[in-house]
Amino acid sequence: MRQLLLDIRPIAAPSLNNFVAGANRELLARLRSTAAGEPGPSIYLWGETGSGRTHLLRALAAEATARGLYLDADQVNNTAADTLIAALQATRAGVWLFDDIRLLEPLAQGALFRAINLAAARGITVVAAADGAPRDLPLREDLRTRIGQMLAFRIQPLQDEERLELLQAHAAARGMKVDVDVFDYLMRHGRRDIRSLLGILDLLDEHSLTRQRPVTLPLLREIMQTRLL
Repeated sequence: MRQLLLDIRPIAAPSLNNFVAGANRELLARLRSTAAGEPGPSIYLWGETGSGRTHLLRALAAEATARGLYLDADQVNNTAADTLIAALQATRAGVWLFDDIRLLEPLAQGALFRAINLAAARGITVVAAADGAPRDLPLREDLRTRIGQMLAFRIQPLQDEERLELLQAHAAARGMKVDVDVFDYLMRHGRRDIRSLLGILDLLDEHSLTRQRPVTLPLLREIMQTRLL
């Protein structure tokens, strides 16, 4: 029964349409152009944890008309450099996306440097992301220089009204009926980053389903106290 209940409320996949832009409209417009296959420079995104970097990269990978290839730091770290380059040479993807590049190990940094050069030679757009400005990344100098030559966007944090909009949209996508006082309490007493707020909302939905209780403020308080938030 628990599995059946969870199955009727699928989580919406990341998309450019369900990213709340806030002060990031210029960035979102650039990514839409990239997704549409319009010529343009490679892009570097940076922002704090929970700012939406991975959401945007996964959305672009899924929506790019020329196909997108998404790789996170673990995948690059765990693939031999020559194997990675051979795979990139063979792929038909027209957008290559590298997430959390701050976490790349030394050999993987060399592989990314080669990948960026290969992409430039083939007219392929690279989109990379991490949690800091290019100059602050703990990467080898030649790679940091390449990243610094990309069109860089800092993902601006959402204002409170924009956070509320995102939470309401996420709840609606899950089919949740949530009163305003629940959102208000979550935003006042939860962590500030969006990832944590959405995680609590998902947990609230799961508890509501499995325990057959409505989404209420007492249930939210119970969950947040259990998680020591």
